[in-house]
Amino acid sequence: MWLELGYASPVGISASANPVTQSHRSSTPQQTLLLLLFLGSGCAALIYEVVWFQLLSLVIGSSALSMGVILATFMGGMCIGSLAFPRVVPPTIHPLRVYALLELGIAALSLVILVGLPYAGGLYIAIGGHGAVGFFFRSLLAALCLLPPTILMGATLPAMARWVEASPRGVSWLGLFYGANTAGAVIGCVLAGYYLLRVYDMSFAIWVGVGINVLVGAAGWGLSMAAPYTPHDEGGTREDVMPAGSSPVYAAIAISGMTALGAEVVWTRLLSLLLGATVYTFSLIVAVFLIGLAIGSGLASIAVRSLGNPRTALGICQCLLVGAIFWAAYSLSRALPYWPIDPKLSSRPIFQFQIDFVRSLWVVLPAACLWGASFPLALASIAPDRRNLGRLVGSVYAANTVGAIVGALVATLVLIPSYGTQRAQRILIAETALAAAIVLVPVLSRASGELIYTWKRVVVGAIALTLVRWVAGMVPPLPPELVAWGHNVATSKNNYGQMVFVGEGMNSSMAVSRTGDTLNYHNAGKVQASTLPIDMRLQRMLGHLATLVPEHAQDVLVIGCGAGVTAGAVSIDPAVTHEPIAEIEWLVPNRVAKLFRDVNFDVVSNPKVHVEIDDARHFLLTTKEKFDAVTSDPFDPWVKGAANLYTKEFFELVKRHLKPGGVVTVFVQLYESTEDAAKSEVATFLDAFPNGMIFGNSDNGVGYDMVLLGQVEPTQIHIDDIEHRLNRHEYAAVKRSLQEVGFTSATQLFATYAASAPQLQRWLEGAQINRDRNLRLQYLAGLGLNLYQEAAIYSHMVQFRQVPEGVFLGSAEDLKAIRSAKHR
Repeated sequence: MWLELGYASPVGISASANPVTQSHRSSTPQQTLLLLLFLGSGCAALIYEVVWFQLLSLVIGSSALSMGVILATFMGGMCIGSLAFPRVVPPTIHPLRVYALLELGIAALSLVILVGLPYAGGLYIAIGGHGAVGFFFRSLLAALCLLPPTILMGATLPAMARWVEASPRGVSWLGLFYGANTAGAVIGCVLAGYYLLRVYDMSFAIWVGVGINVLVGAAGWGLSMAAPYTPHDEGGTREDVMPAGSSPVYAAIAISGMTALGAEVVWTRLLSLLLGATVYTFSLIVAVFLIGLAIGSGLASIAVRSLGNPRTALGICQCLLVGAIFWAAYSLSRALPYWPIDPKLSSRPIFQFQIDFVRSLWVVLPAACLWGASFPLALASIAPDRRNLGRLVGSVYAANTVGAIVGALVATLVLIPSYGTQRAQRILIAETALAAAIVLVPVLSRASGELIYTWKRVVVGAIALTLVRWVAGMVPPLPPELVAWGHNVATSKNNYGQMVFVGEGMNSSMAVSRTGDTLNYHNAGKVQASTLPIDMRLQRMLGHLATLVPEHAQDVLVIGCGAGVTAGAVSIDPAVTHEPIAEIEWLVPNRVAKLFRDVNFDVVSNPKVHVEIDDARHFLLTTKEKFDAVTSDPFDPWVKGAANLYTKEFFELVKRHLKPGGVVTVFVQLYESTEDAAKSEVATFLDAFPNGMIFGNSDNGVGYDMVLLGQVEPTQIHIDDIEHRLNRHEYAAVKRSLQEVGFTSATQLFATYAASAPQLQRWLEGAQINRDRNLRLQYLAGLGLNLYQEAAIYSHMVQFRQVPEGVFLGSAEDLKAIRSAKHR
């Protein structure tokens, strides 16, 4: 749920951010009740947002492009609502009743999305695809689902602006309203990310949000019955929306929104490296960002009561943001990675979360407070006493939201992949300084609307420009060791190895390092593949099991390129003639895999190989190809988004793309995991492939990781036939590949058999199936980020090992070797 929030309004009730409009129409008890309504509204909206992003990512993919489409649609809907409401809804209707109806409408539409998304998703799958056509249909689906409720969210801003009027007393109350709204957003974010989705599922979370909306709507309607309302004339001219001299404020608040969301993109990328890219980390970062917005907006709303010139305050706020962005950049590169914190010492995840919360506050809070203060200061700067307040407030919010959309998309799709996080933060500093100049230069002019450039102003401007360039130039580069070792960077000090490559792509940051003779591929802040014997063995097992078990594996899909070793093992099988690789990040096959060409058989240059840059789930949903084998080696399941490739529905999707006799192999890690997470992975796979089995990859005889193998039909593995194939001349490369990782015969390869479904029933008792609607695995796996219990997990599983009759066919000697193989 990276970047899901427009900072000025995490939910629809942005009107409460107006710091200068509060009427005497309502009593203090009524205003207190409004605080509770705003709290509930914010809570429900963040619950919806978290769920909608997960639901849509399952259909259109979790790549940066897909998430950018979802984000732009979400925030664009709120922008449309804020602009359209005062032009569509007459001012004669009681604002509180309008607000109540909007809340009820949001609840109703949320239920429609929950029920209707499978049908809309099915339509997208039938006609969607890749390239420009695929982008169009992704956008169409996102618009179909998100625009109706988000337009209603955005419409609450001008609705509440009609209820309030300018007065000093209103400043304090409106600050409290916005603070309560944002506090509700914090609660919703934490509630969804840490409890509702971890314990229940997305449907339950939606119903909780609906219940909150209904309560808020009912209370708002009841309050409207007790609060009299006298409509005022909203007829006006363009001057009511764009007062003279307001253009600099509009420009500044748009740039402020742009830098806020751009910074959230950058800092989420860096903090996820430092803290671990789990679903809990993303929820934590968003929550901290919202806390800062609430604090800043509340304080600024109170302060404008006594401010003589809010435009000056807005400009100063942007100046302070230059320092706050630099503070975050410096902390992320020069301070926090080297705090003496060893996450493996934590006895319970809650203790590590506490430390992560402090580190997130350290980075995000200063700037978030200032961005939160910017919106009420902007409103206070633009003639708050004008009669057409609904249109005025809506237009300011729209400028802010448009800026936020541009900032998030440009940072994700352009700045980070093209320039890296260091330059991206330098650009953010320059943009913030520009916003400050746009506001302050007119204020400092001798006459309103007239700029008189004296030598003093030239000197001051030159000094300011030099200072900004100096601050931007001081932003330190991204530490390569942070990319490589992530949350273990402090404990890995002096053991980083030689960095061969560091890259920041559209979806992730990666590195390749060399330690002695070992080459390591790092992504998500950890080693994902290496040339260590244990890792080479696993990668080759994934590829060779996928091609050797079927009688004739001609078309083979590889999910996840990584170092390319698994894909390379597939490519050298002479039966394989077509090998697509689904990889979400362009830099991986084009830079990383080429550095491993000595061990991956230069797979990306193989003419039978085609790399498809796409989320693997989206690729399978939109392709009509069928395969003799599918082998999957995704990120660790604790990495946010990886659990999408371990759900029952995904495995069923793979089954539909298998030819008769086809095989699927899947990587399952046991290190940095919990037994509950491992059980969930195995149980979910076996639920889809009841004939499935497990092959273990041991480290010095102790469990380390494993390969799941499944077929639709009952599996029969002819050991002698496979051995005969390996002894043929055309299979010499395959035989040599197996020998390099310790398998001198087919018997040795299949002696790694660890268990199959019938023997695992007792071990799997109580295992939670990972489904699309709960994504249970990412929450279970996220709790095991810093645990190393692989030996115990594997030993608990293989105690039930028994070789079933009729699965392995071969000589008595071969079968005896498989049955007597030791696993622990």
